[in-house]
Amino acid sequence: MATRTDREAGIRLDESGPIAHTHSGRVRGELAGPIAVWRGVPYGAPVTGPHRLRPPRPPQPWDGVRDCRTVGDIAPQSLGPMVPVDPALRMGEDCLWLNIWAPVEPGADGPRPVMVWLHGGAYCLGSAAQAIYDGRELAARGGVVVVTVNYRVGVLGFLDLSSLSPEFTANLGLLDQVSALEWVRDNIAAFGGDPGNVTLFGESSGAGCVTALLTAPAAAGLFHKAIAQSPPATTVFGRPRGELVARRFLELLDLPPRRAAELTDLPMERLVEAAGVLFDEVPTKEPGRPAAAPVVDGELLPDYPINVFQRGRSHRVPLIVGSNKDEASLFKVFRSPIMPVTPQAVTMMLRDVADNHPDLSPERVAEIVSAYPDPSTPRGALAISTDAAFRLPARWVADGHSAHSMTWVYRFDHATPMLRAARIGAGHATEVPYVFGNFGTLNPDPTFWLGGRRQATEVSGRMMRRWLAFATHGVPAALDGSKHWRPYDTTTRHTLVIDAIDRLVPDPDHALHSAWGDQAVGFR
Repeated sequence: MATRTDREAGIRLDESGPIAHTHSGRVRGELAGPIAVWRGVPYGAPVTGPHRLRPPRPPQPWDGVRDCRTVGDIAPQSLGPMVPVDPALRMGEDCLWLNIWAPVEPGADGPRPVMVWLHGGAYCLGSAAQAIYDGRELAARGGVVVVTVNYRVGVLGFLDLSSLSPEFTANLGLLDQVSALEWVRDNIAAFGGDPGNVTLFGESSGAGCVTALLTAPAAAGLFHKAIAQSPPATTVFGRPRGELVARRFLELLDLPPRRAAELTDLPMERLVEAAGVLFDEVPTKEPGRPAAAPVVDGELLPDYPINVFQRGRSHRVPLIVGSNKDEASLFKVFRSPIMPVTPQAVTMMLRDVADNHPDLSPERVAEIVSAYPDPSTPRGALAISTDAAFRLPARWVADGHSAHSMTWVYRFDHATPMLRAARIGAGHATEVPYVFGNFGTLNPDPTFWLGGRRQATEVSGRMMRRWLAFATHGVPAALDGSKHWRPYDTTTRHTLVIDAIDRLVPDPDHALHSAWGDQAVGFR
């Protein structure tokens, strides 16, 4: 094959594959049809030794061409069934890397829109290496550049250990994401992307990171649109809570606070083992409250993000935000302690929320519970848990953000016959393969055991077209005659219900949400 250099896209094709020139050096990827793919491209140096609990640093430059055809280390974590990560993947602290999917041909209208994905996993699990996040289909359908970010999770990324030593830094996972966005700003033109048209999108804790970064001064200007799928936007801790969890972590390691500096020297296996115990223990004792989450550190996050939204001070960028109809069902199936799914656990959760909000009286809590049909049954408990963890935080975010920027709200209702039969329905994260067009990453895919693939493919096509139109033009039109998605405002609260046929519904679940009120509540 003859060598071809495309100056606009910055991608060079030769016999060895596509090559792009980053600020740190050249990187070689591989071709997947019309899409060039790079995996494991470093945006930060290894976070080892004294850098283990410190902010990210730029990668060291290299000579020659770096082979970027395989993913790097995934962040150290305790693997579990809720987040299917290939056990063959290697864990390690050289985990600050990203994947890129870019059309080989230059865009007819200039540089291409960029979509940057933040994976979910309850702030303690997950990786950009998961097959479900493969960006090839999204890049090919929309002519966009897709970037998926690997970042520190769990003990390395979202335990606030800064109270234990001035050498440690809070919110390291968020700082990694800011560093990745800076890398995109400085390098994505070499892959044909437009650094002035970046959409940040994520799901679950990844969406929680999106909503947090929408309020972080350091992230201003690094992205120009945002999509938050099921964001736990009210699960952000204050410094006292962070210190309490940090000290419990030391207890599990049999390490007194005066020896906290040794955390940089201990074998990573010991930290991961102790963190695994902690991440199960905290939500079991305090339902609804995870051990790991962003914290209000006074620097990256000057205030609770939900407060910033409600004061109308989030970054002024267009936003899509929403949740799934049956969020909590998946946690019940996997018997995960991360979300309360029994009436007893939900009662404990509501007491905890009330303790964090003195203005939330016992009578007020009773009004909230009584608004739900059968609140003392498992079904009622799941409904309350879904609203408290995801749907109401998404609504409160939309209420505040729509006061100054275009905002669209959705509820994902679609479920295959198998998921309905299994009583999972439109459970947490079930919309992700629809967004990426990646059905069948589990082979055979059990979600289609009772059929429904054709209809799911049609729903996926509409979602992808809306997400791609938003990334390209700032308006989530399906461009195929589908239902017009009206912007959200606090008067009508129009919500796109995504199902076999999309419907635009004014303020669905009005009675339930009215019971909670407009003032956001959550875990602190």
